[in-house]
Amino acid sequence: MTTPHLRDDLASMPAYKAGASPKAKPGVETFKVSANENPYAPIPAIVEAITKAAQSVQRYPDPASIRLRTKLASKYKVGIENIQVGTGSVAVLTQLIQASSTVGNEVIFAWRSFEAYPIITKVAGATPVMIPLTNTFEHDLDAMAKTVTNKTSCILLCSPNNPTGPAIKKEAFLKFINQIPETVLVVLDEAYTEFVRDELAVEGLRDAWGKKNVAILRTFSKAYGMAGLRVGFCIAQPHVIETLNKVALTFGVTNLAEEAGLAAMDHESELIARINTLVEERTRVVEELTKQGWKIPTADGNFIWLDLKEKAADFATKCDEVGLSVRMFSDHGVRVTIAEKAANDRLIETAQKFLN
Repeated sequence: MTTPHLRDDLASMPAYKAGASPKAKPGVETFKVSANENPYAPIPAIVEAITKAAQSVQRYPDPASIRLRTKLASKYKVGIENIQVGTGSVAVLTQLIQASSTVGNEVIFAWRSFEAYPIITKVAGATPVMIPLTNTFEHDLDAMAKTVTNKTSCILLCSPNNPTGPAIKKEAFLKFINQIPETVLVVLDEAYTEFVRDELAVEGLRDAWGKKNVAILRTFSKAYGMAGLRVGFCIAQPHVIETLNKVALTFGVTNLAEEAGLAAMDHESELIARINTLVEERTRVVEELTKQGWKIPTADGNFIWLDLKEKAADFATKCDEVGLSVRMFSDHGVRVTIAEKAANDRLIETAQKFLN
């Protein structure tokens, strides 16, 4: 049978695997703790904004998302020319790699890290260069800096690192960035930054703003609880943003998503209270698991990492049996989202039984 020509190099490339939903179990409340989602329903102001915006969905959204970019620029004290928005931070990340990297280029990132990194890199035609994490599951910035060559076009730093948890330290980042040529784009992916409480952790706008080759990625998906609406953004120098606009998906951010983002920023205090609750739960879960004998890497995001190695699949199965859908990485470990108290309690109980 004749088939259309498709790229041969994509045939062996795995598709992105999202966190699965739990299987329904009669008489058992199930919890999805596999996708690092915010467990709480949207605040009323966001629901109201979406409902109102739904009255005009027959119209195209503003392709430049001017109102959202203007508000973000005001919030972060930068110019609107420093802001790009897209359908989630992963979409803006795709733009950054497309704008910087192609065949013959290399993109450096830690591994294990965000699963989309190698996929997006390969789709752009570039070569992924994956640097192993340290034995504490952190970025090995010294090794990454030494790996830079004249083929390096982009470096991706995930802080806090998904799926292992630790944020990059400010001091280590500053040492690293001063070793990187300004011709190399450095992307600081801060999708989980709102959950960081370590004062020694890097913060892109505070520590890297003004660097011509640094782009900072943020999202409304995690802390703001808007994963289903797909809004992310990049803060970078104007010359970077101008190029991103050339590869951006036209009309990507819907009017519903834009209005929800505006409402979220207007009612940020309500969202911060929820974030603080999740951070408190994270602390509790880590303390309880540590008492059981687990060694948990520093957890700076809204998730924890269990270094189960070859036992990862067995633990994921045990979780599934009790109505918890976790994110399993074969022969590496399991990532579990910090969720509502009932879900966290069940994780603690399941973890104890697994050790026994």
